[in-house]
Amino acid sequence: MLNVAIKAARAAGAIINRAALDVESVRVSVKQTNDFVTEIDQAAEAAIIETLLTAYPGHGILAEESGSEHGARDSEFVWIIDPLDGTTNFIHGFPVYCVSIALAVRGKVEQAVVYDPTRNDIFCATKGRGAYQNDRRIRVAKRTRLQDCLISTGFPYRPGDKLKTYLNMLGEVMSQTAGVRRPGAAALDLAYVAAGYSDGFFEANLQPWDVAAGSLLVTEAGGLIGNFTGEADFMDHGECVAGNPRIYGALVGALGKYSKFAGAGDKATVRQAALDGNAEAAPAPGGDEPAVPAPGKTTLKSKRIKAGESKPAATPSQSPPDAPF
Repeated sequence: MLNVAIKAARAAGAIINRAALDVESVRVSVKQTNDFVTEIDQAAEAAIIETLLTAYPGHGILAEESGSEHGARDSEFVWIIDPLDGTTNFIHGFPVYCVSIALAVRGKVEQAVVYDPTRNDIFCATKGRGAYQNDRRIRVAKRTRLQDCLISTGFPYRPGDKLKTYLNMLGEVMSQTAGVRRPGAAALDLAYVAAGYSDGFFEANLQPWDVAAGSLLVTEAGGLIGNFTGEADFMDHGECVAGNPRIYGALVGALGKYSKFAGAGDKATVRQAALDGNAEAAPAPGGDEPAVPAPGKTTLKSKRIKAGESKPAATPSQSPPDAPF
């Protein structure tokens, strides 16, 4: 099954690489604001589905562009496909994108392939047999202190993606790490965590096809992956945190209170931080300095809360040195 998935990924990669030679001629459609699909996404997906169903006609398909339109509807074997993760990068000629294919058996991912066609890198894993980059066994990075780590993420880009909440999360992570990167393809971000190129990853508003293959790569490389509160059953939660066990724990500690699954106490902490931020932003009576705008409101899915800075602003003598990034 893994060999068939690799064959399908390479077939899709060949279509993508040919199109990348003249990317200006690729037809682009807009699914919603800042969410694009190209004829190459559709052609690559068709090639993947044809390869998989030729080998396994009784299997199901869950694909980004066609959903569950193809394959068996009631199979215990479901292929989860993102034919071109990083479409925005692709249509701008920015060479960070990939093909992601996973096989879930009774809801658990057991085979995974992430293929980077620009570098001809195959990241693959079979449950219980380790993770590999091409022919080399890969492991998550060994760093244990968050301040030494390079973390990858994904920025909100669609309306309703809770930008202010994300900026608070980003501020917490940036202030505690050596650097943050936003490559633009979640499946490849997770593959890089598995390979030890980055130490951790977090992002919200993800779909199963964004994380299915990458999740198995991370766990087979010795890492952990879950939602912002650390729950391992995260695939449909729209939240993802990954890293080696120590860094995963540190990221969950920093981000858990922003989760839509956070407990009442954590949400109260976020509300109090917002209130503190509003109080600090108020102008002093008779002062000449202009007032600093107070943090705005944002909405998490489960409940409406205020989200502001996660901590009150420190005095200059208390401020930690800026981390390089």
